[in-house]
Amino acid sequence: MDNILIVYYSLFKTTESLALEIAAQTGGDLRELVPEKRYSFDYNTAAKEVRNQISRGFCPKLISGNEPIDCYKTIFIGSPNWFKTIAPPVLSFLRYHDFTGKTIIPFCTHGGGGFGQIENDIAKECPKSRILPGIAVNGTVSPDEVKNWLKRIGY
Repeated sequence: MDNILIVYYSLFKTTESLALEIAAQTGGDLRELVPEKRYSFDYNTAAKEVRNQISRGFCPKLISGNEPIDCYKTIFIGSPNWFKTIAPPVLSFLRYHDFTGKTIIPFCTHGGGGFGQIENDIAKECPKSRILPGIAVNGTVSPDEVKNWLKRIGY
């Protein structure tokens, strides 16, 4: 199997749980995206801040997670569904790197909104990549659900 990287942003550790399960089942390297300015742990305050950033297309500076990706052929990219799109730290990662020729596999966690526009937004940022069908998880991560999804997409 080729070199695999699992990149994710997670405010409340839900997306992190999914990333950890994907890493455990694929043997891929794990990389957490950490913005320079962290979001409030108060949901309402964070939601207001994030909504403003998304509407402006803001890309926060990352203090961790933006290391080179040259040696990876397959990159799983994970985000919570924030207002039907990716979290701003994930947008920063996508705009910082060149994904030409790489296989991109999105994943997200959500509270009922599914992928929203996440798959489309990732595809727009990675036009010269091969995008495989992702997984959107609401609630607790099921190892069997991840296993079946990975099998369907050839991993």
